[in-house]
Amino acid sequence: MVNLIMKDLNRTNYSANSRPIKVLQFGEGNFLRAFVDWILQDLNAKGVINANVAVVQPTPRGRVADLASQDGLYTVCLEGIENGQKVQNREIIDVLGDFIDPYTQYEKFLSYAASDELETVVSNTTEAGIALDTADTDFSVCPKSFPGKLLAFLKARYDHFSGASDKGLAIVPCELIDHNGEELKRVLNELAKINSMDSAFIDWLNTANHFTNTLVDRIVPGYPRDNAAAICEETGFNDTSIVKGEIFHLWVLQREPFVQERLPADKSGLNVIFADDITPYKQRKVKILNGSHTSMVPIAYLCGIDTVREAVTDEDVGRFIKELVNEEIKPTIDLPADEMDAFAGAVMERFMNPYIRHELMSIALNSTTKFRTRLLPSYNDYRAKFGKSPKHILFALASMIVFFRGKRGEADIELKDDASYLDFWKNVWQHTDTSEIAREVLSASDIWQQDLCDGDNVNVVAGYIKSILDNGERAALKEFLGA
Repeated sequence: MVNLIMKDLNRTNYSANSRPIKVLQFGEGNFLRAFVDWILQDLNAKGVINANVAVVQPTPRGRVADLASQDGLYTVCLEGIENGQKVQNREIIDVLGDFIDPYTQYEKFLSYAASDELETVVSNTTEAGIALDTADTDFSVCPKSFPGKLLAFLKARYDHFSGASDKGLAIVPCELIDHNGEELKRVLNELAKINSMDSAFIDWLNTANHFTNTLVDRIVPGYPRDNAAAICEETGFNDTSIVKGEIFHLWVLQREPFVQERLPADKSGLNVIFADDITPYKQRKVKILNGSHTSMVPIAYLCGIDTVREAVTDEDVGRFIKELVNEEIKPTIDLPADEMDAFAGAVMERFMNPYIRHELMSIALNSTTKFRTRLLPSYNDYRAKFGKSPKHILFALASMIVFFRGKRGEADIELKDDASYLDFWKNVWQHTDTSEIAREVLSASDIWQQDLCDGDNVNVVAGYIKSILDNGERAALKEFLGA
């Protein structure tokens, strides 16, 4: 049924909950709103917590004013494949309770440091957000960097509560960098020393506050421009802050009792894990999801396929990806088999999501580095475990070598990579002998950070390259699969 009359989405027209502000959130972007805030909504709905969020805009240009215009209400649209079935969920989120632009509301921002109710800080300020800015030395005005803002906030909290040890916060960064909690803590300490802050405060920073490392995983395309009007008709509200995400979600937090007590995000039945070590989970994501992406791009694209969904539903490419994951990647990850199987199955469902068009050429960006970081760890672990090279990974490498020749049939491929790598590939293709091509690539230790000319690798990769050049990618793939 179509709603002919729609209301503006706000707390006058929609019955939203009022809760105490217990979470300070640095970042107002699509990911946090479709992931962390969505999880907080679920925790509130199931009575696990009773907490709203104050959103801090991390840059001078942001969306807190837009969010405030709707009283923090917005619709999360989750779409994808779950247990083999198409799923579309719509939910109005009401956990955003206050909105702060610290560049124009610096005093308001610092006033939250005096809150007895505040317990947790979360952030997602992009991978570049957790970085040391040595120029952040004037805390009388809003610091430029995220660590600068957080340090100013913590110093104000320390001063207000006279260094009380029970007034520290659970600090939970979601930026996509290794050891994000430890790195944020390190940067804060460096910045505190640069600002000549007293040792008592630095001790409070490190002992009263508790930082945890995290891994987040959900594809969030953002505002659904193609069907926003239809979603508004479904909900009955005009909503300019709709955010679209996939059904799949995973949040792994390094076990830290202080953090887990204040943010029991694993208690509502969602896919949230507190783990003693998040490294295996990161390996699982990078090796299976990202590794599959990187291996499928040259193979599928040279077969005339343009999207991830088309690739995994293709008889030959789909079989290759499943064999790669099951035979060469999963055996290298130290997690229980049932967890690995469930995650691998979820990845395949994500790849087949009919609501997200994921172009292979968008994944192809910086393929050289991606092969090194996403596939070589599996290659090395497989060799260490089985004493031989994984053939699917070598076939993916051979396909990538041919991909960087820059031709799909008669059409040019728009290659996008680091300029030095593009020069490398151009020089590689000055050779005509496939053995010379394979040897030059495999021996490029400056690129791979190791020499890949192990055992029979040169002959194997050269053979795959020759088969692709002579017969085409599709025929070479079928030959490889024994199809």
